[in-house]
Amino acid sequence: MKKHFVKYFLLVICLGLFVNAVDAQQKKGRTATKRPAAKKVAKTKTKAKVKPTTAVVDSVAQAVAAPAPVVLKDSLPIKTVLPSLRPDEAVETSTLRDRTPLPYENLRADDALFRHKIWREIDTREKINLPFRYSADENNGNQRFISILFKAIQDSAVTVFDAIDDRFTTPLTVSQVSGKVAGDSVAVPIFDANGVQTGVKYQRNDINLDSFYKFHVKEEVIFDKESSRLFWRILGIAPVKNVTTSLGVNLGETELFWVYYPDMRPVFSKYEVYNGKNFGARMSWEELFESRMFYGRIIKSTIDNPYDLLIKNYAGITDKPILQLLEGENIKEKIFNYEQDLWSY
Repeated sequence: MKKHFVKYFLLVICLGLFVNAVDAQQKKGRTATKRPAAKKVAKTKTKAKVKPTTAVVDSVAQAVAAPAPVVLKDSLPIKTVLPSLRPDEAVETSTLRDRTPLPYENLRADDALFRHKIWREIDTREKINLPFRYSADENNGNQRFISILFKAIQDSAVTVFDAIDDRFTTPLTVSQVSGKVAGDSVAVPIFDANGVQTGVKYQRNDINLDSFYKFHVKEEVIFDKESSRLFWRILGIAPVKNVTTSLGVNLGETELFWVYYPDMRPVFSKYEVYNGKNFGARMSWEELFESRMFYGRIIKSTIDNPYDLLIKNYAGITDKPILQLLEGENIKEKIFNYEQDLWSY
């Protein structure tokens, strides 16, 4: 009996040891499977922390190395004029502002018995041309002729052409016109109170509108045999400026751009010309040009000019302004004599 009891007791002990061993193996397997997962999570967390830190450092470095430039607004030097909130005139003139020019009379090529192109230079410092410099402000803006021209360009009321030629071949944008008028934009650094550069802004030189006091006018003179009349038709207008480079080199007087005059007629008809004798008898700019109430000396023509030269480049009178002026008057006299010779009395 005792032998059987000892056997059963040893069997129970063996079963207990076996169960403990199996339990230990299962715990060991669980620990082994958890450890790689813990490492993987740790690696993932480490990567997540490193990536944003690197990105923030790079963006800050880029911002310090290359500050964002301030975009320059392309605008012409037009004075801002506030409109009057009450009638500024004792008479009703609103209908005069809505005038439109009359269309040109059609001229047939077969009836053009005589045709030549003439280039003139208008100097607004001369007494007859002083209305071009009238600098008062009215509801439709500043009344200088150059301001009227700039405002039409800024409002896209007219197409501007490059001065590489006077045949209206290359259109310009407002930005390009602004660059020609005020020069190229210059980068100016911006500093904070501590003297650290915080950015860059681009700006152009200030422009004095009174510095535009010369204009070139291209026109064609035509004798129409049907009406027996001499016609003067203006083709284009170009402001002239004395250009000096940033290095101080004077390039002389240069045409900035050309505008096609027939395109400008509707604009000119809405602006009145200064009349120092009587404001009640003011005419529009379109009427001034059509009535030829201005003076411009002739600087070039197609009459006896096979080499297409300016008068100042004629041989023998290059450095003689008086002879250049007399040559222009000689061209004017040739046209006058041609018209008079067609008549018989």
